[in-house]
Amino acid sequence: MIDTIHHRKLVADGALLLDVRTPSEFREQHVPHALNVPVQELPGRLHELGPTTRPIVVYCRSGGRSAQATAMLRQAGYQVKDIGPMTAW
Repeated sequence: MIDTIHHRKLVADGALLLDVRTPSEFREQHVPHALNVPVQELPGRLHELGPTTRPIVVYCRSGGRSAQATAMLRQAGYQVKDIGPMTAW
């Protein structure tokens, strides 16, 4: 519960909420105000995420893709909070 409060506060304070699932998964259901950038497209779309000084909260369906995205984003210089599955929101 404390973790949920923490990542919701990060987003409320201006962090980007990033959904790295497929567009069809995103259309079926997503967290309001999330940006959808599938993990496989992430390297070519980093410019859409804004400055590296803006924290990012990332999620996917089960945690695997968000872990991949977190590694990529950290390597690119972003501060990232990986919440794993969307149900953790």
